[in-house]
Amino acid sequence: MSAQPRTEDSSPPPGPVGETPEARVLTEAVTRLRRALRSSIRTDYPWETLPMAQVELLQVLGEHSPTRISDLAARRRLAPSTVSGLISQMITAGLVARDVDSADRRASVVTLTDAGRKKLTAWTTAHERRIDAALAALDDSSRAAIAHALPALFQLAEHLGEPADGTPVE
Repeated sequence: MSAQPRTEDSSPPPGPVGETPEARVLTEAVTRLRRALRSSIRTDYPWETLPMAQVELLQVLGEHSPTRISDLAARRRLAPSTVSGLISQMITAGLVARDVDSADRRASVVTLTDAGRKKLTAWTTAHERRIDAALAALDDSSRAAIAHALPALFQLAEHLGEPADGTPVE
């Protein structure tokens, strides 16, 4: 698989006026990385069937548990009704539990169960192994370029509204 966008020459495909070539190429790279990782994980680890939206909620709960559904929705920039539906599925699967909020008995909070924590750990480990294997297949200069780009990618995520700690930008 080529490290460049799929075009005859190495220039990015034409896009809407005002869109920079870097934005188009980065968008394609991120899209291809996500698709390749999702596909390879399902191939290499057939037991991995957890939808990405649920994984992202487990990740937030892994760092901020217990938490209210409205807070989960804000952190993931999803509608509360969407998060509520995902949480219901995750409760049925035994990954999370819903409890009364001790600070406000009228509200409920969601906590990660032991099974949810184990599933999140297995998911994270599988993805890290897969990425480690892919990184090992690259030459030293490519690995160094990726390592060098990581701080800038985190800064880009912050500018897009997703800080490293998962809290929404106000």
